[in-house]
Amino acid sequence: MARKRAPGFEAQREDILAAAARLFASQGFSATSMNQVAEACGVAKPTLYHYFQDKQDLLAQICDAHVHALLALVDEVKAQHLAPDMQLRALIERFTRSYADAQAQHRVLTSEIKFLADAERERLLDVERRVVSEFAAAVSRVRPELREANLHKPLTMLLFGMINWTFTWLRPDGELSHEALATLVSDLFFGGLGAVQLRQPALIQ
Repeated sequence: MARKRAPGFEAQREDILAAAARLFASQGFSATSMNQVAEACGVAKPTLYHYFQDKQDLLAQICDAHVHALLALVDEVKAQHLAPDMQLRALIERFTRSYADAQAQHRVLTSEIKFLADAERERLLDVERRVVSEFAAAVSRVRPELREANLHKPLTMLLFGMINWTFTWLRPDGELSHEALATLVSDLFFGGLGAVQLRQPALIQ
């Protein structure tokens, strides 16, 4: 018979994940010890091993939770059955706003995933590719001819280039909030999207 989890198990697990994400984001996965994670959480080191096999498992679960949260945002927006332009705007703005509460997790996913074992890293990258594919499909629904010109994916990657690295410069106490940035990114992308010319893109040999 499976053992029942004590009340508060998931809450403490989430606290550990959040603290570890902050440490991995600020000082790097390699430079962070399990002792430091335990100290940041206010628990004994053996307690960590009730939740995670080792430090790599901790990293994997941080990345897994974040990338699946992003995929869930995509599914939530798709379920609203919005018009193509409104759906793309909703995706852009939901993603940008979501980073307000997940800057550490996003930094870890972006820069520390390289420390995972190949199979685990590839599994998570497959989920990321699904997210990108959904965005590319949303872009092509706004302008279907972009798919025919093979420009919907490059434009999607340019879009992610705008929103994925905001954690490097956007400050929580700065003049620009994530809420304001979400609208700004959406307006900027749509303002430029209509100006894209359907020329054959140069191919790198």
